[in-house]
Amino acid sequence: MEPGILFWVVFTIVIVTVLALDLGVLNRNPHKIKLREALIWSGIWISIALIFNVFVYFEFGKIKALEFLTGYLIEYSLSIDNIFVFILIFSYFAVKPQYQHKILFWGILGALIMRGIFIFAGVALINRFHWIVIIFGGFLVFSGIKMLFQKADAEVEPEKNALVRMFRKFLPVTDSLHEDHLFVKQNSKLYATPLFLVLLVIESTDLVFAVDSIPAVLAISKDTFIVYTSNIFAILGLRSLYFAVSGIMGLFRFLKVGLAIVLSFVGLKMLASYFHIEIPILISLAIIVTILLFSIVASVIIKKKESLPDLIKRED
Repeated sequence: MEPGILFWVVFTIVIVTVLALDLGVLNRNPHKIKLREALIWSGIWISIALIFNVFVYFEFGKIKALEFLTGYLIEYSLSIDNIFVFILIFSYFAVKPQYQHKILFWGILGALIMRGIFIFAGVALINRFHWIVIIFGGFLVFSGIKMLFQKADAEVEPEKNALVRMFRKFLPVTDSLHEDHLFVKQNSKLYATPLFLVLLVIESTDLVFAVDSIPAVLAISKDTFIVYTSNIFAILGLRSLYFAVSGIMGLFRFLKVGLAIVLSFVGLKMLASYFHIEIPILISLAIIVTILLFSIVASVIIKKKESLPDLIKRED
């Protein structure tokens, strides 16, 4: 059974409602999100995604459910790489912790729109030009190898961001932050704040990451609904994941290596599909989970800076 227009409409209404409640009710007052709160919300978002996965199983069958779960796991795992860059961006602009949630909210809202465009375009291209999987697959293998040898302490230079440079030509920017405002009026003139520049950098950074992550999920499924919903649920959990990971980032020494191997694997899977060599989705899921678990366990065992309970206790 293929999802009809009703599924798309209901799913969109639910997501918009959740986002409105998030910013308008649950996080109306800016505050620093502590590790305990971040871990709780991460658990909530993961639970919601898994409940939706159960719905997919009963509504569309076992294969679609496995495709959703695998796509969600890939996208959610790759989001961790985004998070390390977000940490550098917030640090560069000296954004206070209580204002970071709002920036991530608007950044994720923009990401939902961009990802939707990328996914529909990607599925359409693959369905019309099957040979393009060679380009996507090769790019993923290249990205995995590049990530494997990329320096962990790579610097972020927002002043070189093309979007930021272009924006500065059209609208003046204040020298300092104005709490959580993106725009302010001074002397009857509209100014953007550095916080808006942070948002632009976050959006453009996510666009770059989407070039990797979306082909990776397309290697698992060509169903637009499955690819889109798995991306959306992973992105919705990105904010709480950011605050959780930023609090325990010392425990993830080898995770980047695991992510690089996962990217290369799904790239090879996509290349193999061109030659009609299909790796069963259950085997793909098992391989991806094994790689990620091994990298996390290795990170904790080999380099354990501080235990999770200690981190939570220290924040309280």
